[in-house]
Amino acid sequence: MEAEEYAVLKAEIKAQLIEIENIYAKIVQRKSGRGLASLESLSYQLHNLYCAYEDLFKIIAKTFENHIDDKNRYHIELLKRMTITVEGIRPAILSRESYLLLDNLRSFRHFFRHAYTYELDRRKVKLVTEDAMRIKPLPTLTPHPAQSQ
Repeated sequence: MEAEEYAVLKAEIKAQLIEIENIYAKIVQRKSGRGLASLESLSYQLHNLYCAYEDLFKIIAKTFENHIDDKNRYHIELLKRMTITVEGIRPAILSRESYLLLDNLRSFRHFFRHAYTYELDRRKVKLVTEDAMRIKPLPTLTPHPAQSQ
């Protein structure tokens, strides 16, 4: 990778991580709220959190492996791809634990986007929030050995 390409990748990742941190701050604010509006607001931020993580993974995939063929399974395939090492290209980005937690968040995001006639279940939102908070401290990005000098 050329120095300029690496600088752009590093800047894009840093900007996306800032977005993720901003969403986490909103989740922390909203998770203590009461009432339906607070529950909906928290759910919206959980939806946004997965979208922000997925945008991060798109930045990485665009730089290193570029595309996913099966558009019907794009979201899960992108997430799975982040768990594998692409020999000579990049290390795995996610641990197995991070993958499982993010997959739960992905499922919730899908439900939230398509649940026009369903009520949100406060217990399920609480579980997803707990999973989201467990993702935050996990090391999701592992430095490339050649780049960590």
